[in-house]
This record gives sequence, C-alpha cells and structure tokens, in this order.
Amino acid sequence: MTAIKHALQRDIFTPNDERLLSIVNVCKAGKKKRNCFLCATVTTERPVQVNVVKVKKSDKGDFYKRQTAWALRDLAVVDAKDAVKENPEFDLHFDKVYKWVASSTAEKNTFISCIWKLNQRYLRKKIDFINVSSQLLEESVPTGENQSVAGGDEEAVDEYQELNAREEQDIEIMMEGCEYAISNAEAFAEKLSRELQVLDGANIQSIMASEKQVNILMKLLDEALKEVDQIELKLSSYEEMLQSVKEQMDQISESNHLIHLSNTNNVKLLSEIEFLVNHMDLAKGHIKALQEGDLTSSRGIEACTNAADALLQCMNVALRPGHDMLHAVKQQQQRFSDLREQFARRLASHLNSVFQQGHDQSSTLAQHSAELTLPNHHPFHRDLLRYAKLMEWLKNTDYGKYEGLTKNYMDYLSRLYEREIKDFFEVAKIKMTGTTREGKKFATLPRKESAVKQETESLHGSSGKLTGSTSSLNKLSVQSSGNRRSQSSSLLDMGNMSASDLDVADRTKFDKIFEQVLSELEPLCLAEQDFISKFFKLQQHQSISGTTTNEAEEMDGGTLSRSYSSGVPQTISSEKDMIRQMMTKIFRCIEPELNNLIALGDKIDSFNSLYMLVKMSHHVWTAQNVDPASFLSTTLGNVLVTVKRNFDKCISNQMKQMDEVKISKKSKVGILPFVAEFEEFAALAESIFKNAERRGDLDKAYIKLIRAVFVSVEKVANESQKTPRDVVMMENFHHIFATLSRLKISCLEAEKKEAKQKYTDHLQSYVIYSLGQPLEKLNHFFEGVEARVAQGIREEEVSYQLAFNKQELRKVIKEYPGKEVKKGLDNLYKKVDKHLCEEENLLQVVWHSMQDEFIRQYKHFEGLIARCYPGSGITMEFTIQDILDYCSSIAQSH
Repeated sequence: MTAIKHALQRDIFTPNDERLLSIVNVCKAGKKKRNCFLCATVTTERPVQVNVVKVKKSDKGDFYKRQTAWALRDLAVVDAKDAVKENPEFDLHFDKVYKWVASSTAEKNTFISCIWKLNQRYLRKKIDFINVSSQLLEESVPTGENQSVAGGDEEAVDEYQELNAREEQDIEIMMEGCEYAISNAEAFAEKLSRELQVLDGANIQSIMASEKQVNILMKLLDEALKEVDQIELKLSSYEEMLQSVKEQMDQISESNHLIHLSNTNNVKLLSEIEFLVNHMDLAKGHIKALQEGDLTSSRGIEACTNAADALLQCMNVALRPGHDMLHAVKQQQQRFSDLREQFARRLASHLNSVFQQGHDQSSTLAQHSAELTLPNHHPFHRDLLRYAKLMEWLKNTDYGKYEGLTKNYMDYLSRLYEREIKDFFEVAKIKMTGTTREGKKFATLPRKESAVKQETESLHGSSGKLTGSTSSLNKLSVQSSGNRRSQSSSLLDMGNMSASDLDVADRTKFDKIFEQVLSELEPLCLAEQDFISKFFKLQQHQSISGTTTNEAEEMDGGTLSRSYSSGVPQTISSEKDMIRQMMTKIFRCIEPELNNLIALGDKIDSFNSLYMLVKMSHHVWTAQNVDPASFLSTTLGNVLVTVKRNFDKCISNQMKQMDEVKISKKSKVGILPFVAEFEEFAALAESIFKNAERRGDLDKAYIKLIRAVFVSVEKVANESQKTPRDVVMMENFHHIFATLSRLKISCLEAEKKEAKQKYTDHLQSYVIYSLGQPLEKLNHFFEGVEARVAQGIREEEVSYQLAFNKQELRKVIKEYPGKEVKKGLDNLYKKVDKHLCEEENLLQVVWHSMQDEFIRQYKHFEGLIARCYPGSGITMEFTIQDILDYCSSIAQSH
C-alpha cells in the first residue's frame, strides 16, 4: 500500500500541487468488484482546499488515472455502518449517497479518522459522523500544534511562542547592562542565576517580616465570620416572616383570579344571551302577520313579506357551539318551524286559489276573433308578481310546497292556454280556408262554420293525417295547377280579375294570416317566460325534489329530459332548463297546432310553403338572437324543420310533375306547362324571398328545378310528333331565357347562358332544316360544280364540262322565275306558322332568320357563277331586293 501511495503522490497529486494524506482501497457495494482508491488530499497553496479523490487503474493496467473529485465541504455525512463490530462498508453522503466496501476494516478506520481530523482543522461546517467508534475521533485538535494528520506523514515542529513588546524591551535593557551577554553566554547566565537567588532571599525575608500583619489579618477575618453568622440569623428570621406574607399574597392573588374569571364568565354569558335575544326574537307584529295577515291587499302582502323575511333570518341565524343544546333555543326553533309551516300552508292555499281564479275568469277568444289576436294576460301576471318575494321565501324555506305551486300553476295555465290557443288557431284556419278559390267561387253563398270546423278538424289527428299522403298532396297541387286556366272564366266573371291575380291575392292573404299568427304567439310566449323567471325566482341552479319519476315525466310532457332516475333527485343544469321545462308544459299545444296550420296551408296551396319558410325562418332567427336555448327558439326551430320539409316536398312535386307530363299527339306543343309554372314559381319566390334569411334554400331549389326543366324539355321535344323537336326546344328555352333575364337570379346565371345558347342553336337548326333547299335543282347543279372543283378542276374550266356548261346552267335558272320563288316562300311561311305557337311570338324572328339564310344561299350561288362562268353574263331571274320584297309581302299578308 505504501508503494501505491508513493506512486499516486508522484504521478497524480504532485503535478496538481496536492499532498496525499490518506488512502483506502474500495469497491462499490452490491456490484461486481472493480477496485479503485479513495484518496484524502490537501492543496499545497493557500487557502488550503481539501478534496476526496477517486483514483482508478487504467484499462490497460499500467498506470493510474484521476476519475472523480469531491470537495470535503460538500460532504454531509460519513456513515461507518457499525461502531462496535468490524465492518468494511461505509457511506459518504455528497450530492447523493455513495456506498463503498473497503478492502479491510483497518484501512476504512484510518481513512475515516483522517477525514475527521481534516474536518476539525480546515472546515467551519462540521460533518456528521454516525456509527463511528469514539476511539477514532479525538476530542480536539490543539490550535497551537502542527499535528500529523495522516499518521506521521507531516514533520513535527517544536512549540514556539512569540515574545510581546514589553518582554523584548526588558530583555534588551538587561542585556545592555551586561556587555558580555552576547560574547559570554555562560557568564551572563551565571550572573542571572545569582541575581535570582538574591531576589528569592529578599522575598523570604519580606514574608517573615510581615507575620504580625498576617496574624492581625487572620483575627479580622475571624471577626468578620462571626458578623456574617449573625447576619445570616437575622436573614433567616426575615425569611420566616416573609414566608407568611407570601402565603397571604398567594391567597389574595387566587381570590382575585377567581373574581376576574367570574366577571369574564358573566360578560360572556351576557353576550350570548344578548346574541340569542337579538337574533332569535320575532316581533309580535310579524307573528300576527304570519298567522292572520291579509294576502289579498298590497299592504297585507308587504307586511307578510317583511314578516316572512324576518322569520327566515331568525331561522337561518348561525348559532354558536352549544346553543343548539339549550332548551329555550330548541323551543324557539320549534316555534319558528311551526310558524313557517303554518304560513307556507296558508300562502300555498291562497296562491292556488289565485291560479284557479285566473283560470276560470280568463277571457275567451270570441272578442278577439275579428282581428285574430290572443288575450293579454298582463293583468293576471301583474297581480301575481306581488307575491314574487313570498314565492322566493317559500322556495328557500319549503321547497316541496314551492314545487307543488309550480306544478299547479303549470296545470292551470296549460289548460287555459290550450283552450285559448286552439280557439285562436281555429279562427286562423277558418280565415285561411275562407280565402281559397272554392270559397271565392261560392262567395255568394254563406258558408257554415260547422263545415269549416269539420274540414279543419280532419287535420287534428296523427302526423299522417296532418300532412296527408304524398300522392294526395301531389294530386291537389296538380289539380290546382291544371284548373287555374279552366277556372279563369268564372273567376273573371265574378271579380273582373285574372286567375293569377286571384292566386296572388290568396297567397298574400295567407301570408298575412300566417305572419299574424306568429306575431301573436311570440309576445305571448316571451311575456309568459319573463313572468315565470320573475315570479318563480329562477336565477340560480336548483334541484327538484319531492316528486316521483312518473310525476317528473308528466311535468315534462313526455318531451323533456327526466329530472329523476330511480327516485333519486338530479340537479337541473340551470335556470334556462327549468324555464324551458315549464314553458314546454304550459305551451305544449303550440307545436302541434302550428304543424296543423302548416299542413292546412300546404294543402290549400303548396306554394304557401315558400311564405311559411320565410316567415318562420325570420321568427326563428329573431328568437335565437334573444336566447338560442329558449322554449320559443326551440319550438319554432322544430316547426321550421316541418316547413322546410314541406318546401322540399313542393319542389319534389314540381319535379315529379315535369317527369309525368304527357303531350297530345294531335296538337302542337308550344310553351310547356312546367316551363310556365317555373316562371310563376320563380316570380313568386323572388317576391317572397327578397332579403330573406333562408335565401340559400331557395337557390338550391332553383338549381334542382331548372335542371329538371332542362331535362324535361328535351324529353318532351324528343317525344313530340306534331311539332318539330327544334321548335319545342327553341320556344321553351327562349321562354326560360326571357324569364331568367327578367328576374335576374344570380345563382342561375350559368343556366341563363345555357338557355340562350340552346335557343340560338335550335333556332339555327330549325331555320336550316325548314328552309332546306328552296331552289332544289339549282342547288344540285352547283353541288356538282363544287364537286368538280374539289376534284382538282380549275373554277374557270368548269364551264367546259358537258354536264355543267353554260347552256345547262341557263336551263336550270329558267326553272326558277320570281313567281315560283315567291310561291315557295309563301308555303314555307305557312308551314312555319303551323309549327310555332302564338304565346312565344317567335314567327317573325324565325322568318327573318330564314330570309337571311335564303339570301346567304343566293349570294353563294352568285359567287360561284362569277368565278366559274366569268364573262358569260348569266344571272338569276330574281334579285336580293326581290327576295326582301317577297318575304316582306308574305309576312304582311299573313
């Protein structure tokens, strides 16, 4: 080990200006043995730094290398594991715990002892040594010694104490008195010895000379001791006297403490009594108001409200610990509870009677039928709002009765509103059915109300009865569309109005009625919702208790989420949920009645769904801006779904009618019915949906309808036998283009361009097909000329061909004098007139296009004559001006 120590000092620590003081051969505990050395070192330079260094042999094994170093000041604990038994294990606690196993216990003890000495000498912060034998730890390290810290490795140095200034001065004076002190030390020492003996003798003589004074001093000391004894006796007697006084003072102090404690208790008792009297005493006037107060007058209601608030404060007072054990407090609490129960029962009974009176004394709709308005419940709400604070008190003190009142209010009001709303919708249905064409047709005869009711009651059944089957509605729509023109004569006789004017009047009247219905329902629901929120004080989260599952389902009306499951009360999420549940119970008839009215309007005229979609969408949007989760918003939103479904069904029915259209084989086609109906639908829709919220739905419907119109027009054109296909396509697409141009529907710009293109293409096709070759032989002749030119014969050499010489050309031209040309054109005009319909008025347009086409052929023939027969002087027997005159005279004659 000594050789290793010298090697480490030489190779590792000397180059770093360090001295190795102690070394121990260790390995990590619990791991495969890989030996290394822990070294305790100090630096040779000041200030001295003390380190614990881990040294390990290199992998090649021929030299040592420094691996890790820790400052001794970072060492917190040295744990030797066992202070009695020999154990080579020990722990060093730096930033973490390092567990080591030494090669021998002796090396471990030597290393720990060195660490302790270094700690004592160099560090202010002391390291904790635990489980270390006391023999290894020295008591202290003398500050004036330069001890060997590592078992004798440091050289011992003699003790040395520096002389102070006075000692140095005395020595100098003494040495100055003896000149040979430096040259002859022995003589100087002998002289000092003699002087010392002289001084010792003088001291002894002085002591002997002072013996008499010493005896006198001893005598004085004996006398002093006697005086001390006497003083002690007096002090003892004084102490005995003071002891009795102390006992008396203790008794007085204890008596004062008891008096103070009694006073403190009395003050606290008085405070407690005052607290109970001030907070749990209800005035007689309040008690009388609770027991006998008048709940019908405003003054009585105010007195009862104040008394109820005072009672609630007394009952809710926060008692201090122990108050609830007092008999008087229990009695007072029982009295308060009886008063609360009595007043709550009286209040609930009175409010139930008020609810009943409001239900029985409500006005009927008879007085409102003429203007189609709902009764105003503001007076009833105003009377009930006087009890709002009492309802809040009841809600906080007796929730069972509060909930019972809530249920009774919903029961009474639901029956009241159901009667009023059904009467209101009955009048609306009567007004709607009174505006139908059948009603106008027989306007001279009085219509019985029972018959109207029988008609409207058929719409009160199930959802299937409400809407009717798809086929029946389609049939109604088709009949309505098909009968417009057949009824026009009788209708015109009655009111001097056209059928379309009657349609617009009917639909406008229906729109006003439907808007009036929604405008009446909206303030009614909002007023009731506002009253419920104020009267029932639904400003906080509430939990409903005291009802069974069946009762909760009944209150929900079968449409709301259950408030209970297996009899366990659950918390309503918010005020809005509670209000919505109450509104659903009270106005449970609104949604079915609205659906009935919508079904009736759709049955009267499927186009009414457009009005209903716009109006309903606007009211839903308005309601959602106020409160998206309110009853009104939810109900109108549900009804809007039905209206949108009817709107989609109206569009589907029109498309289905297009697909089922059959054209007579014996008459010309003209403008197809569904094209005219699309024009009517688009004009009506544009007037209805102007600035509407649901414009996107209409745009989608437009796209579906116009595509179906295009397909159906082509289908009918292909099936047409009497009228040429090009005529059907040309006339109907011209009508569609004119309609779209007039209405300026932005989403149909592409379809408008397509309709114009189809109209132009089929006009050109019809003109070319109908005109054909009016100069047939001349056409055949020049086709042969063009064929020869195409074979490579030069144009000026065509006249040398036997079949196409000048004589043959003159023969063909002579066969088409002006008279024959005019006759052919007149026949062509008559043919075109038979094909075209009067509604679209395209005869002149087609005739002008045919004139242009004929002139184009004429110019083509003249060009061929000029190029192939130059200088021949051959010309047609009629001119372009003759063609213009022929066409003009034919058009004027017809």
